[in-house]
Amino acid sequence: MEKFAFIGGYEKADLLLYIAKIFALLNKKIIIMDTTLLQKTRYIIPTMVSTRQYVTTYEDIDIAVGFESIAKLKEFQGLKPTEDLKYDMALIDIDTARAYKEFEIKPADKHFFVTSFDLYSLKKGLSVFAQNVDTVNVTKVLFTKDMLGEEDQYLNFLSKKFKIRWNSEIIFFPFDQGDQNVIYANQRLSKIRIRGLSMQYMDSLIFICEELSKLGQGEIKKALRTMEKN
Repeated sequence: MEKFAFIGGYEKADLLLYIAKIFALLNKKIIIMDTTLLQKTRYIIPTMVSTRQYVTTYEDIDIAVGFESIAKLKEFQGLKPTEDLKYDMALIDIDTARAYKEFEIKPADKHFFVTSFDLYSLKKGLSVFAQNVDTVNVTKVLFTKDMLGEEDQYLNFLSKKFKIRWNSEIIFFPFDQGDQNVIYANQRLSKIRIRGLSMQYMDSLIFICEELSKLGQGEIKKALRTMEKN
């Protein structure tokens, strides 16, 4: 199972649902692990389960909520500690150093730092790396309307004391009210739909899916066309 760490204080739940849906349509077995303090997926994903820890399936995506560690998730699924989870890909939503450790994120796992440029998101997100001993390569995923050089410089300045090596690729998502309106409508309808999202948002989805896999744009766009029909 490949693990992908999506790190930061910025809201990532909806982004991970879009990514996971694309790969589910490409016949990948996917799990999203919400390890965050707020556990937003508990409220936006419809489920009849009311327990503290659970795994629910939503649009062919498994979603794990409330687990303190990957070991607890394995135990819940009846696996031995040495066994791997039965998925192709795990998208792990992380906003604490403790979760980074307990979900056994390794330097070899792909890291994505998801943030806007408000000070809370920047500092909360970077705090996840506070206990890191090894330097990790991290891709920036930036939610901003107008990317300013001084914003990225400030992020680089704040990150100097952490063991982070920024990858050259930067993924931009528009901080756009139209995209937010589509996302909120999808939440109310309990759907993962892309109709109405801006072309920039769609292009960024394609790019991040390419970064996550060896799939080409053609396969990813095919999945997006399927999503557009729903």
